[in-house]
Amino acid sequence: MTPYVGRFAPTPSGPLHPGSLTAAVISWLDARSRHGRWHLRIDDIDGPRTVPGASDAILRTLDCFGLGWDGPVVHQSQREQAYREAARQLESAGHAFRCACSRKDVAAAGQPGWEGPIYPGTCRNGLAAGRQGRALRLRMDQRHWTIVDRCLGPLSFDLHRLGGDFVIRRADGLFAYQLATVVDDIDLGVTDVVRGIDLLGSVPRQMQLYQSLGRTPPRYLHHPVVIADTRLKLAKSSGATPVHCRDAGACMARILTAIGVPDIEAGFAAGGTRAIGELLQYASSHWHSGVLPVDPIPEAQLRPGD
Repeated sequence: MTPYVGRFAPTPSGPLHPGSLTAAVISWLDARSRHGRWHLRIDDIDGPRTVPGASDAILRTLDCFGLGWDGPVVHQSQREQAYREAARQLESAGHAFRCACSRKDVAAAGQPGWEGPIYPGTCRNGLAAGRQGRALRLRMDQRHWTIVDRCLGPLSFDLHRLGGDFVIRRADGLFAYQLATVVDDIDLGVTDVVRGIDLLGSVPRQMQLYQSLGRTPPRYLHHPVVIADTRLKLAKSSGATPVHCRDAGACMARILTAIGVPDIEAGFAAGGTRAIGELLQYASSHWHSGVLPVDPIPEAQLRPGD
């Protein structure tokens, strides 16, 4: 069997909070329980969203929680040449095309889709006279996609209803998340993508990219996310508070209990480096995707005293 290769790819828009740390723990455990590699990638391709110092803060937090990674840290901001080459390959093979449409144009002409208006194909067969290509779109060569998610089971997707032909290089010249993620995962040799269920809609887009690039897609596992008291996903944008290294053992014990690791003993939660190591060693030997809860994880379960 192909050796397991996983990754964690946080956006440095702020420090890790209980939701993002939980996602890191699930990803790390899935790799380590299968004696695999676990890479760390900083998804800082979108400069305006990057907060100075956030990358270093993320690395320090992962380290103090015992979540060591393999190999050097990858920064998307340093990989523009790889994305440029992939975009050139896709366009020269006819899998991508230049598009002159603005978001306003697509909203005016497109039918409603599941995640916004569906691209109406305005530039699919060439630019109209006098129009100049603003963005680069990937051609939807296949509409329907299926996977067997390692947590959710069999799933089907309709790429047309999710928006159809999608942008891989924006009008401002920045490469889009979908292209950067696929190119990075290919170059890292990622076999298993483990991430929150909120990113489920990325699956058919990324599978279309793998197909267009002539590569085999990874296996997928989409896990429940942590939700705030408002029942919305816990996020930096909604005011999620950062996690701290103090009492890291107790915090890790609460996370492991919330994601279904059985029989976490209270004695493990005493804190300190040794406690973290013992917790993760125990969890690695008792982890499998079947222990994950079905429902979202309330943030209250991760708070001290809850």
